[in-house]
Amino acid sequence: MLQIATWKRVLIWSLCALGLILALPNGFYTRVEQHNDAVQAIALGEDTADMRTKVAQWPDWMPSSLVNLGLDLRGGAHLLAGVKVADVYVSRMEASWPEIRDALRPERGTIGTIRLQPSDPDNPAELRIRISEQAGMPRALEVVRGIAQPVQTLTGALETDIVARAEGDVIIVELSEAEKLASDERTVQQSLEIVRRRIDEVGTREPTIQRQGADRILIQVPGIGSAAELKEIIGTTAQLTFNPVVSRTSDANEAPGVGNNLVPSLDEPGLFYVIENAPVVTGEDLVDAQPSFDQNGRPAVNFRFNTTGARRFGDYTANNIGQPFAIVLDDEVVSAPVIQSHIPGGSGIITGQFSVEESTNLAILLRAGALPAELEFLEERTIGPELGQDSIDAGRIATMVAFAAVLVFMGLSYGLFGLFANVALIINISLIFGLLSLIGATLTLPGIAGIVLTVGMAVDANVLIFERIREELKSAKGPARAIELGYEKALSAILDANITTFITAVILFAMGSGPVRGFAITLGLGILTSVFTAIFVTRLMVVIWFERRKPRTIEV
Repeated sequence: MLQIATWKRVLIWSLCALGLILALPNGFYTRVEQHNDAVQAIALGEDTADMRTKVAQWPDWMPSSLVNLGLDLRGGAHLLAGVKVADVYVSRMEASWPEIRDALRPERGTIGTIRLQPSDPDNPAELRIRISEQAGMPRALEVVRGIAQPVQTLTGALETDIVARAEGDVIIVELSEAEKLASDERTVQQSLEIVRRRIDEVGTREPTIQRQGADRILIQVPGIGSAAELKEIIGTTAQLTFNPVVSRTSDANEAPGVGNNLVPSLDEPGLFYVIENAPVVTGEDLVDAQPSFDQNGRPAVNFRFNTTGARRFGDYTANNIGQPFAIVLDDEVVSAPVIQSHIPGGSGIITGQFSVEESTNLAILLRAGALPAELEFLEERTIGPELGQDSIDAGRIATMVAFAAVLVFMGLSYGLFGLFANVALIINISLIFGLLSLIGATLTLPGIAGIVLTVGMAVDANVLIFERIREELKSAKGPARAIELGYEKALSAILDANITTFITAVILFAMGSGPVRGFAITLGLGILTSVFTAIFVTRLMVVIWFERRKPRTIEV
């Protein structure tokens, strides 16, 4: 007979109530969003009367999680960036010159003098080193190859990171093919992480940042003003290095010499510094950077190195007391102080003619890290909030039309049982939004399509059940037995149909990206909630009605 245990009834209604409560904030989207932003701002120290007013717009004891709106609904910026992975080869080889030079110096009795030569314009990612004693070339190659490091490859073959060969009296050193592949992978992954950290630092909501192909990154940020604004956030390199100073000059055309570079001063127009290309330490060794003020009360940035950077920085300052060194930020010398004493702590301060805002932004960029290679923006789009609102309106109309059509059809086709199915459908939609809010999912236009599809699919299970009950009633069974058999015999068909569709949703989520995943998420959640409401919620409503009315006959 029709019986459902009390604990099952309590559990079913509790789950429905929980879904409704979780979905409720989305009915007051703007108010709850302002509340959440104000809470976050107060947590960061921006405690104002306006913020407290916005916090009071929504009770703290109520859930405040929202369904995030995607780029096509909220408006925002879309960028497709290509990572110039080859740029890293040049910097890698320039940084290896001091190590190679120091390894060759003890062999000067055999190989003679060592001179770094200009790189080949067609292949700048190589070092060309001339030795005066060509007879010592085999020993020179042996030394250079001896400092090579192994590269981990998928094939397991032992390969080294650099290769060296001789052309007359010149040693040519470059990265091996295995190291280039490994470097490309590291560069793209590092760029991906740094882009994500930079966007997260400025507090944007639910960005989509993912790799596409071998060397491209897709960036979509809802709610941001324009693609130009997004490029400004991402494109700032904030490459910090500490380089030895060779000399100062006011001649912008002065030849810096091999292994050196001519860099302008940031604060002193017309002044240039000749610095060594190979830095003592770089921004990659930074573990923290915070805005602060110098001893004269001017905005500055405090920084702190990791253990390796602190040791190199300490050794350099100990060996070069009385010598200037340059703090270089994005190919400009911020300052060039003279080393007064040994600096063993691995921390320091960057001073300059900064405003408070500039020092804060610089600290953010330094914390986020330097991009290892330049990004080339291949595609950019700005989606205005008006277009996003049009998409929301269109999606709302489509959902309402589908919803109303299904309600009318079920009511006309199945009478009171159709009404039960309609109530379950409303609960179903609430459960979907409650789950989307709970997991912090992003709703896109394809996601709305998934919900509209779910509205149609949600009643399929009820249709199967009700048609099965009709067939059982024709077999002269009593109403209670007909209802019980209707649910039992329709269960296998319902599960088979929904499991196959759910598998499709899983495959779409695993293989797709962006909007395709949004569609898969709403479709998958819709299948789960549809099965729950059809098998449990509508059955519970039918049982409660039957227990109270005890009808001798039923019409389905």
